[in-house]
Amino acid sequence: MNKWVKGTSLALAAVAVLAGATVLVGKAMGERKMQRVISVPSTQLLVPAARASLEQGRYLFATRGCADCHTASGGGKEVINSGAMLVISPNITRGANSATATYVGTDWVRTLRHGVKPDGRPVMIMPSEDYNRLSNDDVASIIAYVQQLPPVPGRRATVQLPVAVKVLYAFGYVKDAAELIDHVLPPQPPVLAAVSLAHGAYVANSCVGCHGATLSGGKIPGAPPEWPAPANLTTGNGSAMKRYPTPELFMAMLRSGKRPDGSAISSVMPFGSLREMNDVDVRALHSYLQTLPPRAAGGR
Repeated sequence: MNKWVKGTSLALAAVAVLAGATVLVGKAMGERKMQRVISVPSTQLLVPAARASLEQGRYLFATRGCADCHTASGGGKEVINSGAMLVISPNITRGANSATATYVGTDWVRTLRHGVKPDGRPVMIMPSEDYNRLSNDDVASIIAYVQQLPPVPGRRATVQLPVAVKVLYAFGYVKDAAELIDHVLPPQPPVLAAVSLAHGAYVANSCVGCHGATLSGGKIPGAPPEWPAPANLTTGNGSAMKRYPTPELFMAMLRSGKRPDGSAISSVMPFGSLREMNDVDVRALHSYLQTLPPRAAGGR
């Protein structure tokens, strides 16, 4: 019996040492991975100055999550403060602690569309996969709008990740946007803004960062543990869309942050942006989501 206890203790100690070594190695690998240099296409877009283009840029900035993370002024804010995880979004104006003061056109495109910083390192936390499928015109409109924002002071951009997240990132269980994006895929052709499935699919691109590539939801890898799992937007088991058979009910939820029964949805969902979406976008998105192939909740 004593030999069995001794053998078991030695085995547990060996497992503990191995686990500790894995964590240390994984942490170092994750930190090194965040510093890797990624080569992506360098695209120069013609940034418009026409009033209509700036208005489109303002609308997209307000409705596609930019303002939720960077604030309406563009100065950035504390996005996540959860235990060992701290994320302060960058100031994207030309004010104090600006992260974009030296950006040229190609830098904006790489960051928005490819999730890659001007120095080639991956952009962390920012869901560039949401913006990768925007048309050239819409990307250019966002850039034009942001570049004319008045300078405001902001805090220095910060991304502090827990050791566990770094380990998961090192081994590919948590991915940055640059890993999720097909960098050689041609830009999305322009889509007419209308209550159509084509436009609904275009709008839905801004949902993939949270709800996953298939929009079936599930816990966001690496997100704070208290964050709820994003809902299944397909028609499969556990679908949240069954609560919204009409576009009116869907629109009311996006603008109120509440379900039809009056219960509040987690504020992690970017209602600040969603409530700014116009009727055409909301109705087109609702129509498109109703056509998604059924997938079980949590498949992302």
